[in-house]
Amino acid sequence: MVTLVSDDGAYGGPTSVATGQLEECAARGHEATLVSLWQGRSPAPARIGAVALRTRPARSLLPGRFTGIMHPLLVRDLWRSMGQADVVHIHAGRDLVSLAALAVAALRRKRFLAQTHGMVEPRRAALVRLFDRVYVPLLRRARGCLVLTERERLALAQVIGPGGPSLLTLPNGVRPDRDGAEGHWHRDREVLFLARLHPRKRPESFVEMAALVHRRVLDARFTLYGADEGSLPAVRRLIASHGLTDIVSYGGALDHAEAVRAYAKAAVYVLPSVDEPFGMTVIEAMSAGTPVVCTDGCAIADDLARRGAAVVTDGSPSELADAVCGLLADDERRHALVSAGRRAVEETFSIHAVTDRLEEIYRRLCHIGCTE
Repeated sequence: MVTLVSDDGAYGGPTSVATGQLEECAARGHEATLVSLWQGRSPAPARIGAVALRTRPARSLLPGRFTGIMHPLLVRDLWRSMGQADVVHIHAGRDLVSLAALAVAALRRKRFLAQTHGMVEPRRAALVRLFDRVYVPLLRRARGCLVLTERERLALAQVIGPGGPSLLTLPNGVRPDRDGAEGHWHRDREVLFLARLHPRKRPESFVEMAALVHRRVLDARFTLYGADEGSLPAVRRLIASHGLTDIVSYGGALDHAEAVRAYAKAAVYVLPSVDEPFGMTVIEAMSAGTPVVCTDGCAIADDLARRGAAVVTDGSPSELADAVCGLLADDERRHALVSAGRRAVEETFSIHAVTDRLEEIYRRLCHIGCTE
């Protein structure tokens, strides 16, 4: 279960992770079904690859872009799907869909896993505390919670409290693109931003960086892709104020296949975000053979820096610009970064390695369910 599948990838990493995990499980012979809400210009597909997709159209029942979306008949879909399942895996945020999935799993007496993707952290707002009175006791009934990083482990432990489920580390994974790195040297001199246009992703800093790079590298071009979550007006104002209308463009939201093509043609991928729980787009770019510039606010930045797989900055436009200019000017440096990024994906962040670990967890969960 994941909250939302859409044709523009609006829900971001959790949906990408859920579909990637299930597609790999299906490739290994498991019967896989994804239950979710759907949002798009066209009807929802019946399948994503070999994965059956069971959806209902998203309806806004409460304020909040994702928090309050729901469809009453999704509860019936969850009930039926969980009844047939050996393993229930809930990609859970603080939202109505996740709450419904946790409640159905509890009522069905299913042993389930929850994966929170950094979305469940301590919050003091009154509405969150009220929501958590119902949500947290259900989350505590999970047989295990999958976390990405030590930081997420500590934050989730604060929310769940002592005596909760085991917190199991599981990185995100992508399918390695073995052709991506080979074609890197034929790419355009395009610098790419591909993420939600949300204040935490800091697309304005990307534009400020572009203005600095343009003074030094006149033929570089810059493109932003992603669903707007409030930052697009500021981005457009900055582009106009810096006189960059022919240099920086916004291409809207992309589906997964379009995103892969965007990575594959870019010379550099830049993610200026802070408090980034993981950085799924970072490993997607590395898999495509694209050099990555990120910030020390990305949860996997230290690991990537140790491997020499990304240029890690403090996130300021000046440091981002220095990193981009350095990569555009140095073929040897770009080649080293691409090679190290590719190794990091294959060794740690490939969907194959991640699903090996996930299958172990699933089998242990099934074994517990059969023997208790």
